[in-house]
Amino acid sequence: MADHPRREINSIGSLLSIMASARHDPFARMLNVDLIAVLVAALLPWSTSGVGIGMPVWLAALAATLEPRPFLRSLRRPICVLPIALVALAALGTLWSDASWGARLYALSPATKLLVLPFLLYHFERSTRGMWVFIAFLASCTLMTVASWIVAIDPSLTLKVPGEPMDRGIFVKNYIDQSQEFLLCTVVLAFPIITLLREGKIRLALLLTLVAANFVVNMVFVVVSRTALVTLPVMLAVFAMAHLKWRTNVLLFFAAVIFGALAWTMSPQLQATTDKFTRDYRIYKELNQPTSIGLRLEYWEKSLRFFAEAPVIGHGTGSTRGLFEAAATGPAVLAQGHVIGNPHNQTLNVAVQWGTIGVVILYAMWFSHFSLFRGEGLAAWIGLMVVLQNMFSSLFNSHLFDFHEGWMYVLGVGIAGGMVLRARSEAAESSGTARP
Repeated sequence: MADHPRREINSIGSLLSIMASARHDPFARMLNVDLIAVLVAALLPWSTSGVGIGMPVWLAALAATLEPRPFLRSLRRPICVLPIALVALAALGTLWSDASWGARLYALSPATKLLVLPFLLYHFERSTRGMWVFIAFLASCTLMTVASWIVAIDPSLTLKVPGEPMDRGIFVKNYIDQSQEFLLCTVVLAFPIITLLREGKIRLALLLTLVAANFVVNMVFVVVSRTALVTLPVMLAVFAMAHLKWRTNVLLFFAAVIFGALAWTMSPQLQATTDKFTRDYRIYKELNQPTSIGLRLEYWEKSLRFFAEAPVIGHGTGSTRGLFEAAATGPAVLAQGHVIGNPHNQTLNVAVQWGTIGVVILYAMWFSHFSLFRGEGLAAWIGLMVVLQNMFSSLFNSHLFDFHEGWMYVLGVGIAGGMVLRARSEAAESSGTARP
C-alpha cells in the first residue's frame, strides 16, 4: 500500500518530464497539444477567460506538430471549407456595412472561432486521445453540479459578479450556459449506458446512470433554461429512434410522460419555468411589456423585415444594432422600443447581416457536420448530439456565435469529427481500401 503514492508521484513526474522534453520529442509535442485541449475542456464550464487564453496556447502548441501538406489537403473537405467560407463572408461583409468599424469588428469576432475547427479536425484525426477531452468536460460538468447544489442551498457562495442577477443554483456564468452543458452530458451518456448494459457491464452502466441522473435532477429541482427544456425531448427522441427498438421506445415514452408529470408536480422551479412560457406571451400581447418571449417575437418580426430589404448579401457585418435603432418605436420600456444587436435566432442573425448567401453557407455547414457523424460509435454519437443541440437551440438564440455554446460546438465537432475520420481511415486501411 505504501508504494501506491510513490508510483503515482513517479507517473506524474514522468508526465511532466515528457511535457518538458517536447522540443526534442515528437510524441511529447503531440501529448502537450492533447493535454492543453483537455485543460480547455475542463475550464469551459467555469471560465471564459481560461478558454480565451487556452485556445491560442493550444494553437501555438499545435503549430510545432503541424505538417503543412497534409493539413492543406485536409482543408479541401466541405467540413473545413464551409466554416472558413462563413468567416470569410463575415469579413467581406464589413465592406458594405453602414455600422462603425468598431461595431463591424465586434460583430466579426464571434464568427472567428469557427476557424479553429479545421485545426481540431486535423489534429484529432492524428491523435488517439480525443476521448480524454470529453471525459475532462464530463468530469468538470459533474463537479459543476456539486457547486450548483451548494449554491442552491446557500446563494451567498456564488462567484457571479456583484450586481448581476443571482440565479438560484448558479455558481458561475448563467443558467442558460449551465443548462446547455448538463443537457449535452445527459443525452450523450445515454449511448454508453445502453452499450454497457448490452455488454453486461452493469456496475459501470449504473455509475454512468447515476451521473446522468444527477444532471437531470439538478435541472428539474434547481434551475433549467427554457431552451434546454424544449431541446431535451428532441435529442432523446433522436437517441431512441437511432438506438432502441420500437417496443422499448413505446415503454420509454410512457415512462417519460409519467416521470415528466411527477417532476413537474414535485418541482416548483420546473412549474415556474413552464408557466413562464404562457405568462410572458400574454403580458407581451396584452400590455406590450418586454418579456423574454415577447421580445423574441419582436426581434424576429423586425429581422424578417430587415432581411427582405437586402435579401441577397444582407446589410453587412455589425449592421443589426443600427437597424433596430432605426426601427425602434416608442419608449425603451415597451417591446417595440427595444434595441438589440442580436435577434436571438442564428438564422436571422446571419440573414440580416449576410443575406441568403450567409444562410445557405450556415445550413450547408451544419448539414455537412451532421453528415460527418452518421455512423456507429461513441465519437459519432457525441458529434451528432453537439450538432443537433446547436442547430435546435439556435432557433431561440444565436448559439453558434455565443461564446460558451459556440466553443461547445467548435470543440465538440472538431474533436469528435477528428476521431470519426481517424476511425474511418483505420477501417479503410484494415480492409485494404485505403488510398496509396
